[in-house]
Amino acid sequence: MSARSFLSAAGPRMSFVNETDRPRAVLVAVQLPHVTDDEVESSLDELQRLVETLGLTPIARVSQKRRGVGSAAVFGEGKLKEIARLTGGTGVVPAGVTRRPGKKTRRPGDAESDDEEDLDVTPTDEVGLQDAPDELATVVVVDDDLTPTQLRNLEGATSAEVHDRSSVILSIFQRHARTREALLQVEIARLVYMAPRLRLAGGGGDRQRGGVGGKGAGESSLELDRRRVRDRIAALRRELEVVQRDSSARRTRRVDSRAVAIVGYTNAGKSSLMRRLTETQVLVENKLFATLDTTVRSLCPETRPKILVSDTVGFIKKLPHDLVASFRSTLEEASQASFLLHVVDASDPAFRSHIEVTETVLGEVGAGERESLLVLNKMDCVDAEERAALTDEFPDAMQISALAPEDVDRTHAAIVQFFERDMVEGELFVSYAEPRRIHEIHEACRVLSETHEEQGTRVLVRAPAGVLERLRSGGEHEDVLR
Repeated sequence: MSARSFLSAAGPRMSFVNETDRPRAVLVAVQLPHVTDDEVESSLDELQRLVETLGLTPIARVSQKRRGVGSAAVFGEGKLKEIARLTGGTGVVPAGVTRRPGKKTRRPGDAESDDEEDLDVTPTDEVGLQDAPDELATVVVVDDDLTPTQLRNLEGATSAEVHDRSSVILSIFQRHARTREALLQVEIARLVYMAPRLRLAGGGGDRQRGGVGGKGAGESSLELDRRRVRDRIAALRRELEVVQRDSSARRTRRVDSRAVAIVGYTNAGKSSLMRRLTETQVLVENKLFATLDTTVRSLCPETRPKILVSDTVGFIKKLPHDLVASFRSTLEEASQASFLLHVVDASDPAFRSHIEVTETVLGEVGAGERESLLVLNKMDCVDAEERAALTDEFPDAMQISALAPEDVDRTHAAIVQFFERDMVEGELFVSYAEPRRIHEIHEACRVLSETHEEQGTRVLVRAPAGVLERLRSGGEHEDVLR
């Protein structure tokens, strides 16, 4: 793909009109020596949800035990042919591919090495591939990041469109981005991902420059395309800086606000909980990365002082580094919040690794030291025995279902309790000449009583000590805390 066609692309290359037109996909993975069978299956389950979110229909899974993913074709020759049988390809890398230095070529009849141990191909129950050759897959999705050479080799051997995990995640982000900031962040990450994967179009290589002062061969078409991409990335980053300055200014205006951020793995139920805690119509979908843009709403029933709740983008294993970097400003909502609700899908067998991934990303964005509450969500899908085991394993966690009103009320109470513990009781005096300050006090504090005296109003409040000090510094009287 050239830079010109890539820069004008509106979305992923695959598309469909209805359920029957969904492209069929084969999911493939390399099982490294330190990875267990259960971990491979869990990762493939997650990859399946990713490709279904993108609009593909997975029809088979293929995995192979190898020592690494660095070979030119990723898989061994035998496994490559098995994948090709699912896609209608030859299973042979086209001639002319340069193998990695030092890579030993296996002669016909040689036994496979230890790093090419096969696992069974497992088609889904709904599709009988052996009996229905017209049901061949047109897309191969690899549960790892691939180099441009590996992508080309797999496409040549399978005669299918090949995507790695990062490209699938990027495509989903591109579809779900709504605000200008998210759109810019995704486009930058996508261009950075695609830059080394640009291919030289057929035909000539160099562009000749003639005339006086000509220097012979000029830039190749590939070099021109890459330069256009670099220029586009630079322009997008400049535009993003302007947008992020505006976002930063809004966050600065909320610096004295009490804020709680809902964080966690993608599809853990963060938006569902957000919707019920704030009684707003936040987007809720059973899809990965349905939420990309940070949403900030007031906790409801509303408290005094007001508590703000923000819903953040979900995390995932093997999240492309450029996406983490691009969304760093979006995740600053978590780093600037006073309290974090770490929401986990307790019904997912891999939720422990999800907790680890979330904590790692929070550490990268500077929110790792924030006080947090672990919320084990979707407990309505967990049986009594598992509940008891989770209580023993996570004694400080809160077990809820975001669909249960009583559990939402308990979560609301836990948030309020966190902020209440830092509140102190104090007395403020406001002159009748400063009516505006009465409104400010009601917004920033919980008013316990008001007494109208000859010179003004004496107000008994509960509020954070810092807020009380700020309110006192703006008035004529310097009353002390009770």
